[in-house]
Amino acid sequence: MAALNNLTEHLEAFVDVTRSPTHHAESLKAIATSLEKSVLSINQLVVEMDMYLTTTDDVVRARGILLLAEMLDYLKPKPLDNAVVNSLVGFFTAKLAEWRSVRGALSGCLALIKRKGVAGLVTATDAEAVAKSMAQSVQVQSLALYDRKLCFELLECLLEQYPEAMINLGDLMVYATCEAIDGEKDPPCLMVAFHVVELLARLFPSPSGPVASEASDLFEFISCYFPLHYTHTKGDEASIPREDLSRGLSLAISSTPFFEPYAIPLLLEKLSSSLPVAKVDSLKCLKDCAVNYGVNRMKKHYEGIWSAIKDALYASTGTDLSFGLESLTSPGFEMNEIHREAVNLLQRLVKQDISFLGLVADDIRVKMIFDTISRYSRYEEMLDTSKLEVLVVSQILSVSARASVESCNTIFETFFVRLMNTLGIVESTSTGDLVHNENSTVSTRLYHGGLHLCIELLTASKDLIPSSEEDSSTPGCAQQSWCSIVNKFSASLIEAFTSAVQSSNDDCTADAYLGVKGLLAMGMFRGGSSPVSRSEYEKILTTLTSIIAANSAKTVKWELALKALVCMGSFIDQYHESEKAMSYMGIVVENLVSLVRSSHCSLPHPMILEATSEVCSTSPTYVEKMVQGFEEAFCSSFSDFCVNGNFKSIENCSQLLECVTNKLLPRVTEIDGLEKSLVSFAISMWNQIESSVVFSYAFNGREFVEAAMKTMRQIVGVASVNSQNSIIQKAYNVISLSTLPAMESIPLTFAALEGLQHDLSTRDELILSLFASVIIGASPMASIPDVKSLIKLFMVSSLKGYIPAAQALGSMVNKLGVGSGGTNTSSDCSLEEACDIIFHESFESGNTNSSDVTSKTICGSETLLAKICLGFYGSLDLQTRAITGLAWIGKGLLMRGDKRVNEIALVLVECLKSTNSSGNALHPTAMKHAADAFLTLMSDSEACLNRKLHAVIRPLYKQRFFSITVPILESLIVNSQTPLSRTMLHVALAHVISNVPVTVILDNTKKLLPVILEGLSVLSVDSVHKEILFSLLLVLSGTLTDIKGRQSVSDNAHRIIECLVKLASYSHLMVVRETAIQCLATLLELPHRRIYPFRREVLQAVTKALDDPKRRVREEAIKCRQAW
Repeated sequence: MAALNNLTEHLEAFVDVTRSPTHHAESLKAIATSLEKSVLSINQLVVEMDMYLTTTDDVVRARGILLLAEMLDYLKPKPLDNAVVNSLVGFFTAKLAEWRSVRGALSGCLALIKRKGVAGLVTATDAEAVAKSMAQSVQVQSLALYDRKLCFELLECLLEQYPEAMINLGDLMVYATCEAIDGEKDPPCLMVAFHVVELLARLFPSPSGPVASEASDLFEFISCYFPLHYTHTKGDEASIPREDLSRGLSLAISSTPFFEPYAIPLLLEKLSSSLPVAKVDSLKCLKDCAVNYGVNRMKKHYEGIWSAIKDALYASTGTDLSFGLESLTSPGFEMNEIHREAVNLLQRLVKQDISFLGLVADDIRVKMIFDTISRYSRYEEMLDTSKLEVLVVSQILSVSARASVESCNTIFETFFVRLMNTLGIVESTSTGDLVHNENSTVSTRLYHGGLHLCIELLTASKDLIPSSEEDSSTPGCAQQSWCSIVNKFSASLIEAFTSAVQSSNDDCTADAYLGVKGLLAMGMFRGGSSPVSRSEYEKILTTLTSIIAANSAKTVKWELALKALVCMGSFIDQYHESEKAMSYMGIVVENLVSLVRSSHCSLPHPMILEATSEVCSTSPTYVEKMVQGFEEAFCSSFSDFCVNGNFKSIENCSQLLECVTNKLLPRVTEIDGLEKSLVSFAISMWNQIESSVVFSYAFNGREFVEAAMKTMRQIVGVASVNSQNSIIQKAYNVISLSTLPAMESIPLTFAALEGLQHDLSTRDELILSLFASVIIGASPMASIPDVKSLIKLFMVSSLKGYIPAAQALGSMVNKLGVGSGGTNTSSDCSLEEACDIIFHESFESGNTNSSDVTSKTICGSETLLAKICLGFYGSLDLQTRAITGLAWIGKGLLMRGDKRVNEIALVLVECLKSTNSSGNALHPTAMKHAADAFLTLMSDSEACLNRKLHAVIRPLYKQRFFSITVPILESLIVNSQTPLSRTMLHVALAHVISNVPVTVILDNTKKLLPVILEGLSVLSVDSVHKEILFSLLLVLSGTLTDIKGRQSVSDNAHRIIECLVKLASYSHLMVVRETAIQCLATLLELPHRRIYPFRREVLQAVTKALDDPKRRVREEAIKCRQAW
């Protein structure tokens, strides 16, 4: 009973037109929920709605009928009794005659007609009655947009789901569709209407059917929309993309061959339009018509269509043929949409009816192309009209050849021999016959136009080999006709293209381009059906490889040859051409790898590496060969340097390592077996260093060391844990045999540490840096031997100024104790013990100050390392190096979420004060290093401690550090005693703020905005802070554009404007001025009362910026001035 009471309330709410749409939707949802949960049945609902469905109040009755229809839409997947469905469809059919209730009636009929796959379907008889009632009672174009769309959707649904019933209505359905479409302008309705026409054409295919008899009228109603003049914008509600609507219209026009007498003339007429969109739509529609109308109906229009295609191609093709690298695998000239659609139409017609080629072959412009070609030897000498002829005819013939095997045979039989005659490959006899002259000298007849046409035809034909092999229905001789022609002239063609390449020079790149592109086309035929023999294929590879090896400079010819070889290698790998792969390996890969290994090659080493890496990256087999070659080359060059002091060899090593890092390592996941080869390469590096006892003392190999570190670090990073263990063990063996272990075993005093500043030999520095790179790249699950000794080694090294050692320390404290299952990966040292060594090692005695290593290690200002940072011991250099090392150690702890980083942060903050706890003044350089330490802590590093190098990263670690340090830094800024300390505190705070996620800033805008503004003011004084100033300004700009910070920005508008006006004339960095002016423009979104008082100051600042030496600043100033 309660449910019925609630139902009455919801019914009253829905039929009451004075209620809001929200109330209507809530009532509708409540009733639908009751029906879906079977709390209420459809019979009960109808009984309860009786008064609303039969009342004489037109408005209430219409709302009631609509409510019932909406309920049926909800119940589409729910079974209903057949009698109920029959009763309801009869009710809604009758109501179609009531114009006030037509929306509900249409919705109800549509909901019932759409039911399928469940109990309770509309019968064919009822569907026929609905269609008849709608056709006779509903004036579609007198209805509103939504109701018209319902009408079209109902027609669409009836035709799709009850085709047999609709056939009985025949002419009535066609008449109703014509009447409904007449005058329709809204895209959503037209989209459905075009589909209705398509369905009608499918339903009545007979020549004596209603569509055939009414084809003229039906086409007249839809043709008025062609081409579409689309005025609806993307922002319109329920907007239909123009492309979709145009496609629907095209399908409607091409839906039945009975439209052919009216459609083809219309489309040909529209092709002469000056509107590009009309041409594109006409070409697309002609293609659809060609498919659906059939050959017999289209044949009568062939001449007109051929003429239209030619006109479209000539009008849409430019005369600029590119001879650049990017055009080697493309036609070489720009093709707009008109050109592409004309080409598609031509290809469809040729593929559908080979007789269409007769028009192409007999065309006077196509026949005259050979005279045009032979008139000019070079493309740039041609008149624009001649260039256009060559490009268009080449496109016509190549597209026609690509359509099918049969069309390719016809094109080659008709035109290819004549083309060979033009190029001098065949000659005319006294009887007029053309005979292949195998001894002809083609180098004197390298017509660019002829070579271009030849390449286009070869490229078109090569794509047909797979289809010809699969198509067993086509006679074999027909399939092989074009192939035998190419085979007959293949040797001469290869000679011609080779001659073009060899005759090229820097002044004429066209010869090189056409020659290489021709050789590429000849080398890209697939499988056993290739018309190019193996010996000829190998000659192509030899020619291209010789270009790579012979050129001592990176010329256009060299780049073209390299790209061609890469394309051929990728082609072999893609289509599994095993025979070609053997040739490619022997001729290309082997030769290039041997060049890498050679020490007497005239080709610059970077070019050798580029060519080898590009070519060999096309296949895993080649990659393995290349890495082996790189390994041998590295060992040979490194040994040559160590033994003979050849600095060129060590330079080659650096370039080789850069190639490995930049070319190979990014593809390690793509190429099977590459990881194993790279690990072998890394171990070979260690073997070579181990065997090289002495380096040249005059050698300053920073570039080599940096390259070796980067390569080693990344190889370890991508390697598996087992492979990492192998590299670590090998590296540890090498470092154990060096003089480095003595550094951690000798009890060092501060004086001794100062004296050892330049004590490492070049070899030991390389070993230390590489070993640090191995540790940096290692996974937490990797096994590191003798961790305690290594920590001491890295600790001493970092205090001597070796940054990689400090980074290795940071990586070790980040990863220790977080291996598989949470166990310590290095059994001889825990994180606690590592921290105890780092922070409590006594440099006077070599012993630790902590007696209880199981307790939580203290890292604060009382530790020895902290005292060095604060200047209690050692020189300034030692102090700055200790601060840098402490920053990397802190970063490792911070990222893993260890709370000891808080104590490290406090030590660094102490370093920012003007004096230490003893009252001694801190040196400005030490304060600068301490401020920059916060950048190390908060920024993302590529060199270490990132995801690629297996760093342990706890979520939200930056946010936690921000919440701890920002309040401390803010209070110290307020109480700072000297300008220098205040500046350094602002630098540190800026580093923290600018590296935290922007959401954190936006959540704390009110608190941070005054500090950010003060920081911008302080940092703008000295140009040395220009980079961090820009970073902080970007943070400010983020707060200005986000809704979260709008109120705080509004409250501080005067201070923000004052700050930005000053920065608009900041002379030390252009992007600061540009960003400041952009921010001033953004402030216009604030309330007028907040910004208007400062209008004069802003205009003065941006007016001054109009004379800025940088154009970007001037442009922003113009925009800002206009806006203000």
